[in-house]
Amino acid sequence: MKKPESLGTGGRRGFMMSMSETAANKSLVQEFYNQVFSQGDISNLDRFMRDDYIQHNPTCADGKSGFLEFIKGFLSLGPQIDIIRLNGEDDMVYVFFKCTLKNGHVNKVCDIYRLQDDQLAEHWDIIEHNVEDVQSRNGNDLF
Repeated sequence: MKKPESLGTGGRRGFMMSMSETAANKSLVQEFYNQVFSQGDISNLDRFMRDDYIQHNPTCADGKSGFLEFIKGFLSLGPQIDIIRLNGEDDMVYVFFKCTLKNGHVNKVCDIYRLQDDQLAEHWDIIEHNVEDVQSRNGNDLF
């Protein structure tokens, strides 16, 4: 099976979306976080995510099945997600959030998604693990 073209290898597809389409993408990502990450409800995953979902986190497998494997383990950690900022442009949406686990560890996370046909198509992330003990040299808050 041929792997779908990734932005990571193919670059921007060269189109602009209307403000209402971008707003709809942001709304879908917000709803995805509310249902899946906050409520642990994966029953609507088919509505949110393409089967050929491309994953750029090297610890997760591609596809919806790879995400299901990841989310089941992640939810067992008892995450509390506090979204700091959710924004987007065209087919790209990013979510910057604080993730507090039931063991007390805190992660600083930025997830980036590409959407296609009103579904999550591709994902990148940047994660700082265990920031609960970080002492700022500049006095600025981490979030």
